[in-house]
Amino acid sequence: MPSTVSKESVLNRNQEAHLSSLEETVGAAIRELRLRDGLTIAQVAEQAGISRGMLSKIENGHTSAAMDTLARIARALGVSMSMLFSKYDATASRAQHIKKGAGMEVVRRGTKSGHTYHLLAYDQGPVKLFEPFLITMDDDSQRYPTFEHPGTEFLYMLEGTLEYRCGQETYLLEPGDALSFQAEVPHGPERLVQCPIKFLSVIVYPRHVD
Repeated sequence: MPSTVSKESVLNRNQEAHLSSLEETVGAAIRELRLRDGLTIAQVAEQAGISRGMLSKIENGHTSAAMDTLARIARALGVSMSMLFSKYDATASRAQHIKKGAGMEVVRRGTKSGHTYHLLAYDQGPVKLFEPFLITMDDDSQRYPTFEHPGTEFLYMLEGTLEYRCGQETYLLEPGDALSFQAEVPHGPERLVQCPIKFLSVIVYPRHVD
């Protein structure tokens, strides 16, 4: 005798499959964004205020994260919540208006050495085209890291005075000064001359043509 399955049972199974798929998709998106920026689970977990084990479970789709937890993870990665659900959300804004002081504070190399990064644009799709940061520095007690990454970087000094090294050269940057360079060349702050320091850093990434 053939077994009968209620419509309610089928609906419940479909809902469970959808939720499982959603959790896996969100987790995969978080992992992809984290690896894209060269960040460890520990770095993102600390910035988001959750345990490494919890972040690992979320990335692998083994647990359903609360919306406030996903919001903290998204902020740590420098993306909006919609970026985590992008495959389920067909709508996307064509313009972004970031109010003064509303840039996302994100984790990047150097954040423990006195840098504070505020990302001024995000949700650029699967291929990152550019990143504009507002960077503040007020602690000269540690040696700052050297950065190397693809693309071209543009700096514009807003406040304070900074010695910035690029390759074998060192440049004195004062308010109104600009510096641009190929970001594959080792670069980074050399000395904080006058604090607090605030400058814009815009990284334009190379476009890969298949």
